[in-house]
Formats: sequence, C-alpha cells, structure tokens
Amino acid sequence: MNSILVYAAGSLRLAFTPLLAAFQAQTGEAVEAVFGPAGLLRQRIEDGERPQLFASANLSHPQRLADLGMAGETRLFARNRLCATVRNIPALTEPPLLAALCDPRWRLATSTPGADPSGDYALQLFERIECGQRGQGAALRSRALALVGAADSAPIPPGRLAAEYLIDSGRADIFLGYASYAPALAAYPGLAVRQFEPPLAVMADYGLCLLDARAQRLADFILARQGQDILQRQGFLTTYPASVASANENRPG
Repeated sequence: MNSILVYAAGSLRLAFTPLLAAFQAQTGEAVEAVFGPAGLLRQRIEDGERPQLFASANLSHPQRLADLGMAGETRLFARNRLCATVRNIPALTEPPLLAALCDPRWRLATSTPGADPSGDYALQLFERIECGQRGQGAALRSRALALVGAADSAPIPPGRLAAEYLIDSGRADIFLGYASYAPALAAYPGLAVRQFEPPLAVMADYGLCLLDARAQRLADFILARQGQDILQRQGFLTTYPASVASANENRPG
C-alpha cells in the first residue's frame, strides 16, 4: 500500500516527526511528510500536486483549498504564538521587548509574508504596534528583512533552526518566529527567546484539511488526545477536544 502523503508547515517538523512515528507504530500505516512554507505548499496543491492531508500554520490556506472544492472542511488542531529570538546580549535582553524591537540599531528578520504564515503574523504584530505607537509599526515593517520562507530565499542549512542560523551568521539580531521553537533554541547560549505580552501577543491558529479520505485516520489521530499530547510536548498550545474551524474564524495569512 502506498504511503499517506502529508504536506505540512515547516514549523511542524519537530512536532510531526514524533507524532507521525507514533501514528505509524499504532496503525501500521506508512506516512511520508513534506515540510515547507505553508503558502508555497498550498500553491503546489493548487497547481496539481496531491497530498492526502495538508497541515498549515494558519487557517486561511487550507480554507482556500476547501473553498475551491479541492479539500474537505478546515479543522483547527493547534495554536502557536509569535515570539522574538534575540542575540543574547544585555542591550537586547534587558530593555522592554518593544523598545529593543523598535531600536533601529538591530537587524530585524522575519519569514516572507504570503508565502509563509509566520511572516503574516509578523505583519499583524506591526499593525498592533502601529495602533499603539503611530509610526513605529510602519517603521518596523519597512525595516524588517524577509529572509526565509519564499521560493527564492537562501536555504537554511540542514539541522539548523532559522532563528539560530540567521543570528549566528550575522544576518539578523532579532528574528520573529514561533514560540514552539523555544525549547530547541534554549540549547544555544548565544540566543534568548522573548515573549510578547498582550496586546502585542499574536496567536497563530493551525489548520488541517483532508484531500483524500485515506488520511482520515491520521487526521483523527492528530485531533485526538494522543496527537494533541505530542503537540503539547513540542511547545504547541493544543485544542483538544478539537473544534471545526468555520470561515469567520479564519485569520489572514
């Protein structure tokens, strides 16, 4: 029997590796996973590629496939948070996070909006900052370097995390990414992960959709307690019991 093919957001790689292994051990069904920026994966599906399941770092990409009649309903299966990974120096760890972020001395990097939902969540952060401090959000948007997530972005070397690689290589001092990476990034003493407080805390809603009924058991596994426990151990906020994501729950990205 052929493997179940899954297209999944790159930020799910660390969580889906043990999750898919647990599913295979329990069911005997083989799974092949392709990870990448969710917007680019969605475009590949629209262009004719056919995974059985698509897991995105937002709801709007799988919902678009559902709207096109290419997939079933979108299901919310996990949440994440936008955070800032910074160079571990007093000038970036001691001031309030917003002050450090707005200091033009520091190179600020993000993922690429449109291609990668992480970049879209960064834009949401800039919009919130602009509402509170006119001009600052716009300045951040113009300063931000979209260094990863696009089709033509320079690749991150295998085994490296984007925030760690970009800061270590001198291309950035601050990287806006997902809080689920914090446990892995804690292994690097040269980095510090800082969290945004409300009203600047931007939540990321992760959605999945079926493109083939063969993957129904896998979708059920992800949404059920065992899959949710694995996601939680990997730094995600879980949604158990899972709920159906309606169209008005979708966020841009």
